[in-house]
Amino acid sequence: MAATATNKQPLLVDHVLHYAVSLDTATNSGLDITGTNTAALIVDSTSADGAIIEDIYAIARGNSAHTVNLYLSSANDYLRPNQAAFIGKVVSATTIGNVVHWEDMPRILAPVPQVGSDPYSRALYIPKGKALWVARDSTANITDAPILGCQGGWY
Repeated sequence: MAATATNKQPLLVDHVLHYAVSLDTATNSGLDITGTNTAALIVDSTSADGAIIEDIYAIARGNSAHTVNLYLSSANDYLRPNQAAFIGKVVSATTIGNVVHWEDMPRILAPVPQVGSDPYSRALYIPKGKALWVARDSTANITDAPILGCQGGWY
């Protein structure tokens, strides 16, 4: 394994992760966190090592588009306004079974081949002590909400 001149090691994934959650009852109205939300915890790194998420995707289960909000929080029991922050959103497809990927993930610094117009790779870093929460931008429970999944690894 190569090290940098300052003797830092590259980020290595210890074991992979892949989680998926139905968003039928996972709700929060708007980008700001409300006290009556029912957001779903999808990646809990509050007491584990951190994680790198390579892909976040929504699978449509109905014919309506749903906005899914993503939050990073220091709590793993409930999504509270004073412990969490909105970090992005993905809008599900309108055809059952179609998949939409979160294309606006943060840019990473790892070198990439110069291909296309965007010379950056994208991933979401979840540091130790944080958790990733998801919620549909709504207050109503439904039966055909999208499934939100994420794939990456623990390090």
